[in-house]
Amino acid sequence: MAETRLSVDDLVAPLFIREGIETPRPVASLPGVVQHTRVSLRSEVTEMRDLGIPAVILFGVPENKDAFGSGAWNPDGIVQVALRDLRDEVGDDMVLIADLCVDEYTDHGHCGVLDGRGSVDNDATLELYTQIAVAQADAGATITAPSGMMDGQVAAIRAALDGAGHQQTAILAYAAKYASALYGPFRDAVDVEIVDGGDRRGYQQDPPNVGEALVEILGDIDQGADMVMVKPALAYLDVIAKARAAIDVPLAAYHVSGEFAMVQAAAANGWIDGDAVGMEHLLSIRRAGADFILTYLARRAAELLGN
Repeated sequence: MAETRLSVDDLVAPLFIREGIETPRPVASLPGVVQHTRVSLRSEVTEMRDLGIPAVILFGVPENKDAFGSGAWNPDGIVQVALRDLRDEVGDDMVLIADLCVDEYTDHGHCGVLDGRGSVDNDATLELYTQIAVAQADAGATITAPSGMMDGQVAAIRAALDGAGHQQTAILAYAAKYASALYGPFRDAVDVEIVDGGDRRGYQQDPPNVGEALVEILGDIDQGADMVMVKPALAYLDVIAKARAAIDVPLAAYHVSGEFAMVQAAAANGWIDGDAVGMEHLLSIRRAGADFILTYLARRAAELLGN
């Protein structure tokens, strides 16, 4: 009689791949999550495939950073190398999603090119995003997922992919990505620190606003997004529900690092049943209307759902 069901088919696992390490490196603020080597990433993805998880999304941590984040579109950049590895390992058995941004690759930590006054230059950044999208598609990405929240990013990426012969590469747009305080552990995982104590409020969504988020979502769909995302998830269930009522394309939600870390910390202290609370969180995101969920709980949830 359950009105909402959670399935392993609803899960996407975020994974980190770090350049220049010999063994996986744990992320202290994300218990159970590591920065993978190329070898350990292949093993992890193979095991996830065997658990029935249908998709992963990759985030790269380069050895070297620069002002433009050039490693993000380098054919031999860490994500492109990992995509080729995984395509060889799992073939078409899994959907390979690549996060598309430059913050992990820039020495200033912002999601785009700076204009000399400390602000992100939107249009100059779009040129970089198009190069990244093509590099990811060339390397075997099924879906590219622009997360920088630049105006016009979806249209620019769609045109670049089509022009490079990648008409079948889909776009998952981070359409309503809020300037949230819940991203701290993720920034630890990708070694990102915004220069001079800055923030991303100039291009991410303002937490009090819902109508603005819907405008952004509809705009990304008009530009050619195949699917859209709300991020974070639990603190923005109302936005997920309103988006679900307004659109008919696949809707994703990102159960972000801070949401995951709070569950893990409380469970480690014996205050909650971590598995039960985690599954309740994921079910609530599905109930709000998300078709699929990016979550660091993906592997554990798949194990529980399989038992």
